[in-house]
Amino acid sequence: MAIDALKRLALFIILCLAQVLVLNRMHLFGYATPLLYIYFVLLFPRNYPKWALLLWCFSLGLVNDTFSNTPGVACASLTLIAAIQPYYLELFVPRDAIENFEPTLRSLGFGKYTFYSMPLVLLYCLVFFALEAFNFFNWEQWLLSAVASTALTAVLIWVFEYAKGGKLAEPQI
Repeated sequence: MAIDALKRLALFIILCLAQVLVLNRMHLFGYATPLLYIYFVLLFPRNYPKWALLLWCFSLGLVNDTFSNTPGVACASLTLIAAIQPYYLELFVPRDAIENFEPTLRSLGFGKYTFYSMPLVLLYCLVFFALEAFNFFNWEQWLLSAVASTALTAVLIWVFEYAKGGKLAEPQI
């Protein structure tokens, strides 16, 4: 259990540093910003305590808000996704799977992993950019930013999953 917490803390720090020092300065075509720290939420296993998941994600959002000058935006969006993730994950996990099943590209397969990760990333980006704009006067820019950021973030997540050892073949359940 302590090893798991240390691995999560290391991933927490790495994603925070990557987001704050590198990815926040990238704005492709003026719209797409990679929001890679949502990958942290996607990695939580089945039957992980919901209070711990919410605490981890709230902390990650708070740290990113502090260093990105977005007061409460990432924190609220990430906490919302953390509240949804355990219930949404149950749709993709077989009933006879192990209790601490981790949703990865290798364990779910490309198709299921895409249907697992993309809606959560899209919802995160929609909420994030809606809270950041705090109005819908320029809804085309809001929608374009959310969709472009979702696409860029999803590609980065797939790259990380594939580099981590995932295969684009059959699931290993």
